[in-house]
Amino acid sequence: MRPVTPPAARAALAAVAALATLSACGGSPATDSAAGQGGGGAKGAVTIRIPDPGNAGVLARGKQDGSLDRALAAVGAKVAWTGSAGPFAPAAQAMNAGRLDIATGSITSGITSLSQSPGFAFFTATAPDPVGEGILVREGSDIDSVEDLVGRKVAVNKGGTGEYLLLKALAKAGVPADKVERVYLRPDQTAAVFNAGQVDAWAVWSTYAVAEIGAGKARFVADGTAIGSDNYSLNAVRSGFAKDHPEVVKALYAYLHDNSAKEKRDPAAYLNVFTDAGPTAVNGKAREVQISFTGKAGTVDPIRPEDIRRFETVAQFYADQKVTPHKVDIADHLLDIEKLS
Repeated sequence: MRPVTPPAARAALAAVAALATLSACGGSPATDSAAGQGGGGAKGAVTIRIPDPGNAGVLARGKQDGSLDRALAAVGAKVAWTGSAGPFAPAAQAMNAGRLDIATGSITSGITSLSQSPGFAFFTATAPDPVGEGILVREGSDIDSVEDLVGRKVAVNKGGTGEYLLLKALAKAGVPADKVERVYLRPDQTAAVFNAGQVDAWAVWSTYAVAEIGAGKARFVADGTAIGSDNYSLNAVRSGFAKDHPEVVKALYAYLHDNSAKEKRDPAAYLNVFTDAGPTAVNGKAREVQISFTGKAGTVDPIRPEDIRRFETVAQFYADQKVTPHKVDIADHLLDIEKLS
């Protein structure tokens, strides 16, 4: 994990293979049947439904080497992979509908999802990505600063990481938001539009930035550090699952925490987990870029009071920018993993 996010470097990395549709997040009927109703499973084992991690990241490694299975088996649980990791919004809807137990996303996409009768809570925090997210422009572009975006078109995903990064960058630079045209696009549809010159810039995170930068086609005009991003990556759990199986949530947290630290120390070991060829593989310069980004990213940690203050700042910013109709109350949707019982 780490998208999610969005959102978010490690969760996003796990989602390189594909973006989920709502039905994909829910899994196939056969998968859901095998998982059992309400996250239950056969022979007394608790089944926890998680989006398939693809070819990279902590969960992909755990799936490949069996270490995640062993960690969950120690608390009487097993994993069912449902669909593919992708955007948080459809995953949140799947959790609300009882079809998914765990998802990853950014605090920005989390806030917009929390404004819609959520049936989930966040239980981990990963610090904002300092170098893997930002405002991307094509190589050769005459855009050299955020101020140069005035009068330009910038691709963003509505209500998520992209829109947040653009609005945050503009606010920091003192540029009125209405001086820049936001072009709302799904992230998986944006690369072609960006490379065709139909937009001038792309507010994006590492999942998509790595390929563009690695191919020598683009550069950040401002990254997460320059923007002052508070865009945490978070893991969410279906509220009913957390209530019924707190020991499983704690075991999953411990696994993610320990292994995200290992990934940060040795990012290469968590790339191309199942295959080093094909569309899900990261090779060449892009591999170097991803290794650099992951080595500078955060780890999966408990949600601390200082994190909550920054979440609240994002919620207030979204309300001020009219992304949400009012300030979303985040505190009621956070779990203290160290006190969960």
